[in-house]
Amino acid sequence: MELEANSERITSLNAHDVERDELPVDVLVVGGGPAGLACAIDVARRFQEAGENEKTVLVIDKAEELGHHTLSGAVMKPEGIAALFPDWRERGFPVLADVKDDWAELLRPGGGSVPLKGALCPPQLKNHGNCIVSLNQIVRWLGEQAEALGIEVYGGFPAAELIRGEGGRIEGVVTRDSGIAKDGSHKGTFEPGMRITAEVTVFAEGTRGSLAKQLLRDPQLGLMEGRNPQTWGTGIKEIWEVTPMVGAELEGKVIHTGGYPLDLNAYGGSWIYGLPGNKLSIGFVVGLDHGDARLDPHALFVQWKQHPRIAKLLAGGKPIRYGAKTVPEGGLHSMPKLFGEGFVLVGDSAGFLNAATLKGIHLSLQSGMLAGQAVAEAVLAGDTSASKLARYDELFRASSAHAELHGVRNYRQAFAKGMFAGLVDFGVQKVTGGRGLVARRGGHADHECMQPVAQSRLEKPAFDDSASMDKLSDVYLSGAIHEEDQPSHLVVADPTICVDRCTKEYGNPCQHFCPAAVYEWPESNAGVVINASNCVHCKTCDIMDPYENIEWVVPEGSGGPKYLDM
Repeated sequence: MELEANSERITSLNAHDVERDELPVDVLVVGGGPAGLACAIDVARRFQEAGENEKTVLVIDKAEELGHHTLSGAVMKPEGIAALFPDWRERGFPVLADVKDDWAELLRPGGGSVPLKGALCPPQLKNHGNCIVSLNQIVRWLGEQAEALGIEVYGGFPAAELIRGEGGRIEGVVTRDSGIAKDGSHKGTFEPGMRITAEVTVFAEGTRGSLAKQLLRDPQLGLMEGRNPQTWGTGIKEIWEVTPMVGAELEGKVIHTGGYPLDLNAYGGSWIYGLPGNKLSIGFVVGLDHGDARLDPHALFVQWKQHPRIAKLLAGGKPIRYGAKTVPEGGLHSMPKLFGEGFVLVGDSAGFLNAATLKGIHLSLQSGMLAGQAVAEAVLAGDTSASKLARYDELFRASSAHAELHGVRNYRQAFAKGMFAGLVDFGVQKVTGGRGLVARRGGHADHECMQPVAQSRLEKPAFDDSASMDKLSDVYLSGAIHEEDQPSHLVVADPTICVDRCTKEYGNPCQHFCPAAVYEWPESNAGVVINASNCVHCKTCDIMDPYENIEWVVPEGSGGPKYLDM
């Protein structure tokens, strides 16, 4: 499906009087992660089966290359990829290791740990039959499969604006202009973004996508009506080269830990995955409803690495990659309406994650396929209205993905009053089909949980140049880079709030919760200094700011981290 051969390139003017190329396609997928690529593949197959080989499917991604902005743990349940490609192993799907063994450990604050193996390991943390994978490799592999079907995949095309038609219908997107200086002037390299119009637009932007956020907040669309606010966690991850002894001991093994450095009032935990070649994937996730104004996910990760149990595994090794990402933990009750006039939402953009098992790749793939069937049917029928795309919701409710999420529908909300209360309720959920002690638990917006800085209790760890690196040292390992002379993609709506209110009430928490040292407060307290070039695109700031005063928007294409093999 060559887009140039099947669509007329025309020019148009947007509201800013910039002349733009326009590219019409049948289906536009915004985001080249597992959900977006699975959707594109499924749609293209259905077009071909119907003999509609002239139908066009386009995938655009803000990363310069597929996978650069894709971060995950990652242990994958195979049912998602098996549904998309039954012969996935024969096709060469990238698997680093099949899980050989798994267990959990409770870390004690003073050192030592309590192993929970066999029957004592929480059932949601058992991973027999699953695969340890690199999500970066998966996305690149899926991109190859998509292109083999004739799907066009464009990297370095960040979607910046929605194109709205009559009645608020979504008719596509405008990609970001490039070559704009910090002062807003056009540099010699200026290139206007493109208007890409589509019969159906699939939003697969990942967590807290900037365009999906606009859709979710639009009162006319009502996508969050009757839903809980989404609850988030921030995950910090490193890839380590470890000693041959540790590498041989842990290859193919999965360990999850709880306890230190969190207390019983906080939600979070960690993972250790044994990779081939004497490498470990390690990470720490903390719920963003923690409440402490000095909450620093990166600092907690460092404290976790300093625990004797973890430090022993890392001794003699070195970190080679770093990344951070937010994860949607709210579950079924926090998922939005999945469709509207001319659009659908898939993957993390729609909250497809099982927080109880820490698994989302298989659900993202399944969501993409379910949406793909509905989208293809709508386009082939010549009716891409919301009533026709409601087929996606019907398919989801009849799917194994819905059954899985329904079984843990109250999981994350049960921990709002602490770890002990949550574990008790989760035990009841296991015998009541996911109900627990309350039929439906309510939710909360994480930024509303922040407490005054006077109540803060969290401390910073001591940093060094080996295992306990500071944020700037870790950001270097993320490969993050942005064109310096461009408008900041981190927009502070009202800077006076930061100085006049936030300093006194919350102590400017952005300097703590950002895992990339983007926000800096000089001693003069004249205002925040934004080091946008450090940004690793985790979106924590967009979620955690107590006044919702920070907005994350897409930077120029090619900007951001490069999560190679993560």
